[in-house]
Amino acid sequence: MLSACVFAKADDNGSYSGFAPYSRFGVGDLFSGGSAYNMTMGGVGIALRNNRYLNYLNPAAVTARDSLSFMSDFSVYQNNKIFKQGSSTSATNLFNVNDFVFSFPITTRGGAMIGIKPYSAMGYDFHYYETDPKVLSEVGNVSHNYSGQGSIYQIFAAAGVNLFKNLNLGVEYIHYTGNIQKNYEQNLTDAASIGMKDNTEMILSANTAKFGLQYEQKIGSKFTLYLGATYTMNARLGGFVNRDITSGSLAISSVSDTLSKTSTPLFLASEKGVGIGFSYNRKLRGEFDYTRSNWSECNFSDHVFAPSNRESFRLGFEYIPKPNDVRYYRNIIAYRAGAYYIKDYYTVNGSPVSSRGITLGVTLPIFQWYNGVSLGIEIGQRGSLKNNLILENYVNFNIGINLFDIWFQQYRYE
Repeated sequence: MLSACVFAKADDNGSYSGFAPYSRFGVGDLFSGGSAYNMTMGGVGIALRNNRYLNYLNPAAVTARDSLSFMSDFSVYQNNKIFKQGSSTSATNLFNVNDFVFSFPITTRGGAMIGIKPYSAMGYDFHYYETDPKVLSEVGNVSHNYSGQGSIYQIFAAAGVNLFKNLNLGVEYIHYTGNIQKNYEQNLTDAASIGMKDNTEMILSANTAKFGLQYEQKIGSKFTLYLGATYTMNARLGGFVNRDITSGSLAISSVSDTLSKTSTPLFLASEKGVGIGFSYNRKLRGEFDYTRSNWSECNFSDHVFAPSNRESFRLGFEYIPKPNDVRYYRNIIAYRAGAYYIKDYYTVNGSPVSSRGITLGVTLPIFQWYNGVSLGIEIGQRGSLKNNLILENYVNFNIGINLFDIWFQQYRYE
């Protein structure tokens, strides 16, 4: 599995193709859906407490466990997208690792987890031809070619503790690391004219912390209410930037410097989240989450792209017909559904960009304890055809494996 993570990270720089303009802005498309378990429920998890599965969307959730349990989660995803703008249509697809996380107990009242997951991904490749009559008459035909690739990953370690009977707190350290490349090429058909190339590479790193809280309250013998909250601090980006600009065969500019020396620092935004959920007799669970992050002060902007506040609304449910049934396999399968609406962290030419979609999935139990395989599908839409924006339709698939075992158990025989 570790080899697969390394391979996927290296392959990510070459796996995108086609026309994906939204990912060219800022640090690319953000990931926030969690594991396959979370994604099949619309990406909820701030309030979710379940000792069967790992939930790393809130570090306080690591305390929802059996006291001697060892848990791990590994999932992959496949994205399939179709883009439309006017009469133009294009498509892309991508397969990559989503997460690799494992968790273990620290004390009878606390636990820890360590893992790696994606934060953002950038991948686009498109071109267009100059239509300005003045440019065509003076220079000739001109084509503009844009491409970009790369990812930012989160390596994290979290710990949580049950302070009182119903209150749980968690803290998480996050290290961001990644590489983003952006390329621009201008081609001219006039032999007397000279084209231009602009290649930029950013090797990024940052550190931050995340705090979480969860509270659960039993109401009667079968119903439990859950409340959760998270706060992630902003992170100043460090690392190196290399930029080369050439005109024809002549090098115009070459810059290599650390981001810490730039006059305008770049930040990854802070985020606040709240959630409310419930469970009924271990058969039915539901949750609603809201998150908000402020990107307006992170200094990512250009003449087209302007950062703004990112907001998400997520709703998810899980149903298990008979959790303790030992006769019929279909009764212990977990069935899930969810929906979400996300207002993205930027505007394009002054127009907001939003996503909306639904999710469906199941977890198929295997072997003993709570081991299982999660299968999910996500169907959604992003952007619109108004104001010359791109309409992005997508169907995504995810597969997750959750492993559960009891450590340090002494077997006794009579």
